Amino acid sequence: MASPNRYVRQAGAIAVKDGQVCLITSRSGRRWIIPKGMMEVGKTASEIALQEAWEEAGLVGALGNAVGTYQYEKYGGTCLVTVFSMQVHEARDYWPEAGERRRVWVTPDEALELIEEESLREVLRHALLGEAFSAK
Repeated sequence: MASPNRYVRQAGAIAVKDGQVCLITSRSGRRWIIPKGMMEVGKTASEIALQEAWEEAGLVGALGNAVGTYQYEKYGGTCLVTVFSMQVHEARDYWPEAGERRRVWVTPDEALELIEEESLREVLRHALLGEAFSAK
């Protein structure tokens, strides 16, 4: 495994509205994932999570706390994703990557079934069963 300073750092959001979770397709369209993207110089993880929720899924809302991290292999290395809860206020019909991705709203149980990445499923399970969304 790569040393921590060799991780490709990313941030993402588990976006929830009216008790449903937003999932998007990967660019290939083969997998269901959450909005996430690489860190950029001068931006915080929470800023990136909000930016990616907008660019990849057309979502506008408020972030909660970081609910966990997960790792996956890509770019010839290991990506480390910090995941935040997000309460969605608006889901727009048009967004920057609308032509590249599909967006669905599913129940938490359906989200856990659709996501193939085990480590992301664990973060999602923890976030949805924990305190992250209980007061929303």
